[in-house]
Amino acid sequence: MDPAGLQDALLADLHVHSNASDGRREPAQVVEEARASGLRVVALTDHDTVAGIAAAQEAGRRMGVEVIPGLEVSAAWAGHEVHLLGYFVDVHSPALARHVALFQRQRRRRARLMVSRLAALGYPVEWARVRELAGSGSVGRPHVARALLEKGYVGRLNQAFDQFLAEGRPAYVPHARLSVREGIRLIGAAGGVAVLAHPYLAQVDGLIPLMRGQGLVGLEVAHPSHGPSEQERYLRLARHLGLLPTGGSDAHGSAGPHDQPGRVRIPLSWVEDLRARAAPSPHA
Repeated sequence: MDPAGLQDALLADLHVHSNASDGRREPAQVVEEARASGLRVVALTDHDTVAGIAAAQEAGRRMGVEVIPGLEVSAAWAGHEVHLLGYFVDVHSPALARHVALFQRQRRRRARLMVSRLAALGYPVEWARVRELAGSGSVGRPHVARALLEKGYVGRLNQAFDQFLAEGRPAYVPHARLSVREGIRLIGAAGGVAVLAHPYLAQVDGLIPLMRGQGLVGLEVAHPSHGPSEQERYLRLARHLGLLPTGGSDAHGSAGPHDQPGRVRIPLSWVEDLRARAAPSPHA
């Protein structure tokens, strides 16, 4: 399906992750997979970090794939977890550097507390192993889940979340989140364009007009969680509110063809519309 009803090529994926956050592939591998799937443009949008951007862009230059610098910011509104995608951010932004450093510290503390809770429940995993699984990326729940799987406490990763690590489960630890207003301001301070990620998952449709009033620029219309009816509904909503449509696979690089870059594609014209709204980088 062409989610835009447009006739330009579907050659962009603006939502992919690497092992700089919770993905399974090195940034360069993500770009290689994007090229193999025929993409011309990909946005690396790791959670609350831009650590993988430089390596991804270097790989992109070698492989003829444009890598848009981005990130996915965790935020909250009225008890709802909300993710904001920031595109064309300046990775050298001081505001962004402060946020990333604070987030990394909070994320480590949160993961260590989850490991402690698991031990108290009778399911000990080694903190050193959790850190090893994270590699150079940001340690978090996916790495704790993989440690549980390695120990044989669960039979699959989803079980680790369902039984221990999801909200309301015994080892879950909430984490501090920015407000949506703060997240939008952070992305704007880094020269980026703020987009609401996977609105169907967030279940905040009634709040989207208010987010627009706070500076939201775009809406992720195409996403694996959106069927044809959801894509059409969010495209209509975006046009009604004057928001730019975006989309992507939300790929994390796990096994199988359904979690790879290019599973969800958008027109190149959507990329250019976003580019036109981004602030010029002072470090360009």
